[in-house]
Amino acid sequence: MADLDEQADIRAAQSDPRDFAVLYERYVDRIYSYIYHRVGNVHEAEDLTSRTFFRALSHLDTYVDKGYPFSAWLYRIAHNLIANWYRDRGRRPVISLETLVIGSPPEEHPEAVTQDEDDRRFLNDLIAEIDPLRQELLVLKFAEGLSNAEIGAVLGRSEGAIKSLYHRTLLQLRDRLRERGLEIDADT
Repeated sequence: MADLDEQADIRAAQSDPRDFAVLYERYVDRIYSYIYHRVGNVHEAEDLTSRTFFRALSHLDTYVDKGYPFSAWLYRIAHNLIANWYRDRGRRPVISLETLVIGSPPEEHPEAVTQDEDDRRFLNDLIAEIDPLRQELLVLKFAEGLSNAEIGAVLGRSEGAIKSLYHRTLLQLRDRLRERGLEIDADT
């Protein structure tokens, strides 16, 4: 039923651009989150999100349902804009001030907050060492919760290719952990 509603909303927006607001409201938070995880800067994420929806609206007449959710098309637009953004900036690393601020709720013990931050930083550093495509796969899988088929639509690959890439990425991360003398529990 949701697919029928989505298709009806798309047709309505194709007929009258003012109806695009329904699609915007439905997906803006997810697209912003995806972009923010990729660029790490609130202002850039806001700009790229607005450009994603502007591009989607201006090309809505060319949208064709290929059996994937409309969000996969939006993620693909965002993916392309992010790639251009990185290319334009020569992949210079940018550290946002937000990532440097550690805010701990009063009920949490300072040592636990510090350990969590250290673990998060270690994992982010480890992920930063892998290929950008694999980084994006992890963001789409874990931060955005997309299925392998949806990730395939975003990245322009088959579902099987995404499964294979995901498996190889996890193996690569496991090997890098072992290189650092750390083991992971396979049961968790």
